[in-house]
Parts: sequence; structure tokens; C-alpha cells
Amino acid sequence: MIRNIALVAHDARKLELVSWVKFNAGSLKDCTLYCTGTTGRLIGEALEEVLGNEAPEVHKMLSGPLGGDAQIGAMIAEGRVDMLVFFCDNLIMQGHQNDVMSLVRLASLYNVPFATNRSTADFIISSPLYRDPDYVPIIPSCIESYKNRKL
Repeated sequence: MIRNIALVAHDARKLELVSWVKFNAGSLKDCTLYCTGTTGRLIGEALEEVLGNEAPEVHKMLSGPLGGDAQIGAMIAEGRVDMLVFFCDNLIMQGHQNDVMSLVRLASLYNVPFATNRSTADFIISSPLYRDPDYVPIIPSCIESYKNRKL
């Protein structure tokens, strides 16, 4: 069951992510949300507007370029993120592009459902597996193999 969701958006896509969060507020209200800086403030305000005192807690990390992307990446590696929604601005190169690519790599490596656009985010959150308490993502065996590799 998805409980811990990381939400990230580049400046050009923040309003799109806020709109998605408002539309899916009912599905998000029982989750713990982790966001990078400004995105977290905007999402917190949007959820309070829609859900009032039922709004979930929004944990705000640093701004992405100041280390927030890296903080969320570390949470993925520690198994503390069940889903990542990252609305990227693919029209410009980001100053912290290495951190952006690290999030993509870690989400893929640790088998975390990962959406970079609204359609994919909608498919994930509307999946029956999203609320299934028996569903547990399979961590790839390559992770354990790498941890126990012989040098």
C-alpha cells in the first residue's frame, strides 16, 4: 500500500502538480507527503484549501537545487518513499541536473512507482494496487547482490 509519497516539481510545472494534488486530494489525505521547498509550501496550501483540517502533513525538504532532491533520493534508498511524482521541466537544463537524474536512477533501481507527468501519476494513484495492503513492491535482487559483492 502506498503511504509515503514524494512530490517534486520544477518551477514551470509547479502549478500543474498543485492542480493534480487538488484533484487527487481524497486519495492523498491518508498519506505522508514529502516535498522539496516551494513545492511543499504550495501543496500544503492547496490541500488545506481542499481538505481543511483533514489535510495530510506535508514534510518540506530543502529546495531542489539546495539539496532537496538529494534528500528525497536518500529517502528512496532508505526505503522511506513508496511513490515519486516528479513533474520535470524537460525544456530547459537544470542547474542541479545531476540531482534530478539521481532521483530518476534511484526510483528505477529501488522499483518505486515514478511519474513524470500527470497521466502517469493518474494511472498510479488510480491503480487498485495503490490501496492494496497486501501489495509489496519487489526490491530487485541486484541490490542485495551489490551489497554483498566480493571485492
